[in-house]
Amino acid sequence: MAGSAALAPGALLCALLWTAAAAAEAAGGGPGGSPAPAAFGRVYRGAVNISAERVYAFAYRSEPGQVDAVRVYVNSSSENLRYPVLFVVRQQKGVLSWQVPLIFRGLYQRTYNYQEVSRTLCPSEPTPETRPSDQIIFVDVASMAPFNIAYELLVTRLENFQLETNKAFNFTASPSQPQYFLYKFPQDVDSVIINVVSDAAYPCSVVSVQDIVCPVYDLDHNVEFNGVYQSMTKQAAITVQRKDFPGEQFFVVFVIKPEDYACGGSVPSSIHGNANRTWNLQRTKNLQVTIVPSIKKSVYVQAMFFSFLSFLSFYLGSVVVAFVHYISTDVKLTVPLGSVSIAGSGIMASSRPISASTPEGSSYGAIDESSSSGGRQMSSPERRPPAGSDTDSSVEEESDFDTMPEIESDKNIIRTKVFLYLSDLSRKDRRIVSKKYKIYFWNIITIAVFYALPVIQLVITYQTVVNVTGNQDICYYNFLCAHPLGVLSAFNNILSNVGHMMLGFLFLLIVLRRDILHRRAMEMKDIYTLDYGIPKHFGLFYAMGIALMMEGVLSACYHVCPNYSNFQFDTSFMYMIAGLCMLKLYQTRHPDINASAYSAYASFAVVICLAVLGVVFGKNDMWFWVVFSIIHVLASLALSTQIYYMGRFKMGKCYLGIFRRAVMVLYTDCIQQCSRPMYMDRMVLLIVGNLVNWSFAIFGLVYRPRDFASYILGIFICNLLLYLAFYIIMKLRSSERLLPIPMFCIVSTAVVWAAALYFFFQNLSSWEETPAESREKNRPCILLGFFDDHDVWHFLSAAALFFSFLVLLTLDDDLDTVRRDKIPVF
Repeated sequence: MAGSAALAPGALLCALLWTAAAAAEAAGGGPGGSPAPAAFGRVYRGAVNISAERVYAFAYRSEPGQVDAVRVYVNSSSENLRYPVLFVVRQQKGVLSWQVPLIFRGLYQRTYNYQEVSRTLCPSEPTPETRPSDQIIFVDVASMAPFNIAYELLVTRLENFQLETNKAFNFTASPSQPQYFLYKFPQDVDSVIINVVSDAAYPCSVVSVQDIVCPVYDLDHNVEFNGVYQSMTKQAAITVQRKDFPGEQFFVVFVIKPEDYACGGSVPSSIHGNANRTWNLQRTKNLQVTIVPSIKKSVYVQAMFFSFLSFLSFYLGSVVVAFVHYISTDVKLTVPLGSVSIAGSGIMASSRPISASTPEGSSYGAIDESSSSGGRQMSSPERRPPAGSDTDSSVEEESDFDTMPEIESDKNIIRTKVFLYLSDLSRKDRRIVSKKYKIYFWNIITIAVFYALPVIQLVITYQTVVNVTGNQDICYYNFLCAHPLGVLSAFNNILSNVGHMMLGFLFLLIVLRRDILHRRAMEMKDIYTLDYGIPKHFGLFYAMGIALMMEGVLSACYHVCPNYSNFQFDTSFMYMIAGLCMLKLYQTRHPDINASAYSAYASFAVVICLAVLGVVFGKNDMWFWVVFSIIHVLASLALSTQIYYMGRFKMGKCYLGIFRRAVMVLYTDCIQQCSRPMYMDRMVLLIVGNLVNWSFAIFGLVYRPRDFASYILGIFICNLLLYLAFYIIMKLRSSERLLPIPMFCIVSTAVVWAAALYFFFQNLSSWEETPAESREKNRPCILLGFFDDHDVWHFLSAAALFFSFLVLLTLDDDLDTVRRDKIPVF
């Protein structure tokens, strides 16, 4: 009795079972519900029916601190779906059951039936006891069939159930034979990356990370019920943090899907009848899993210091340049007024004396010979309103408002001359025009607030859905370099956008400095400020700075959860940046006839609306591409006509009049008379520009790119580059110079843009494909072990845009000593 009392409860129960069922062992299982002891690794064959079921008892001893896993293999030759064989596995803390044939369902009610099934049982938890403990597993085999159905049973203990850090493990899985393994965090590791690879893209599979909870969801229809999961073709990667698992361990589950459409494979056709049922489809996949430690917290700190210090160096460089300008200005202020140079503000006086009473506008190039005004002097290019006049009147902000009754006739005479000079197109009051361009700044702030707030709310919702559901197919990250922080899944992609915000703010400071210096010069009644050089209007520059900052904000919002639905967040302000740059370039020598802020932003709104429609309808709908191409071509022709005639091309009673007149001019000048165009330089620019835009339209019709937002952005960028190249070429043709600072900015812009585009085209993900296919493009980090290629693109593109803005800001500083009636317009 003393010996029996010393037995553990589990050992006693096991002994009783062996004694009670010894007679039934030869029969292959305990009939009528009585358990028969069975051995691991042995194949048991038998038959069951409605009145005969089998029960097997498997006993084993678990060592202290050891996790034991058991796998059950079953097979039945029966194809009778009405009477399947039922297998029920009873453990100490759970029950697992399934049927054979095992049925999976796909699209169009297609079914996939498997007669061979294997499942891993939920492992026993390690006990704190210091001595071994005994475990028992009961396997019940039953069927409601009125006849015998044969089956086979094999139960084995898994030797390699626990995954090790930095050690690859190879295995196979199929839809009816899923696999899962255990991983425990080492003491010094707080985060790991689970890398899974396969040589074959198909069959489609799912990788899931689940907490140590029974039952484990390891079938196609329930794998998404718990934990974090990804679909997979050739590659998958999941970052797991210790803080998310209180037990500091988790299961890695591998499930093979019965169909491949979720991973981008072929979609099965809709078939009815028996052909809609498939038996024992061979869908075995070889997989390799490796779990490697992720980065430590110190790397996060280094990455943040690197990001901010890199762009703070631009602030330091700007301070140095401003100090050098200040020193040079202080030196030049000691010489006579005729040699004054207000450096940094782009204002330099001519060395020759100029009388303040010189008749402004007395020389317009060819106007003295061609004007029919009988020698009447034109009005001053800068008509200043009487003292005390209310310059805040909303009427003065109208672009076509003038105080001279005969101004319309003057416009028609001046703007249709063969040779135009800046004084011809800077005749309106400076303060009125300046207020007109400041509307760009205030409007873009309003647009930014109303656009950004719902965007931020939406991406927060996206991130919340990802965190709650565990579905990592929602967002297209580079999972091999996605470092989480807090609730954010890819903090590195967000941090890398800090450059746009910092450099946008720096550009605002540089523009503000120039604006202040210009105002001081104006308060000093400096004639050189009024009548020399390019008119200084800073409203568009302020708008460009805000647009650059907002591009950083919205790009960060997009990268919270990048996907097909919110890509327009990343591109909306790119359209605005490109459009504002073109408007600024045109405004430089056409200050009186540039587009108003209202019409410009209305045009941007139309473009963004088209981008949204392209996201919705641009995938497969041919009608959308036809309509868009027609709009694109007509808009190019209308804009070209307005640019060619300097805004003096009347549309008639309806907007179609502009196209009728364009055809008439084309017929008269090019067919009937075959004369040389009146404005050759403008004509060459517009012909090339229209060819480029028509080529884009044809390309869109033929190829219908899925990334419609990038397609529109490409149109904007090509037009901007074309116009900038034309402007610089015409500037050099006019014997104008490029000063050292704009030359440095041009070279820096070209170099940095080239490097940025190299990293941009290193595709690390693509929402044009399925999430599983996109993950095939994922690559490890390349900078500080924290940033990937796309993050480097963010850094370099921010610097490239900053230098591009400086090019526009300083490009015409060489003209500050030139009278406006000597500066050509092109």
